[in-house]
Amino acid sequence: MNAFKTNDSKREEFRKYLEKAGVMDALARVLVGLHEEPEKPNNALDFLRQNLNATGPETADVEALKLEVTELRQKCEQLQEENNDLKARLQQLEPTAEPDNPDN
Repeated sequence: MNAFKTNDSKREEFRKYLEKAGVMDALARVLVGLHEEPEKPNNALDFLRQNLNATGPETADVEALKLEVTELRQKCEQLQEENNDLKARLQQLEPTAEPDNPDN
């Protein structure tokens, strides 16, 4: 029973040390960021490593970039549809290709 109390007190000391050093807050912040990712990364551990090493951009910057990405994806889809439509129209307007005849 005495060893159990010793382990508990060591754990509590270690927990206090982590809290005082800001480790708990940093981990919580990165885990919340991972949770809020709309598209989860394939490797969560890499995500944690990358986001723990950097102080990170301002929240407003991140939100603005996310909005820009969404808008650009929509624009890309529109342009792809337009490109497909124009290709289809071009095929309809072009005469069927005839073999090259140098005499004509």
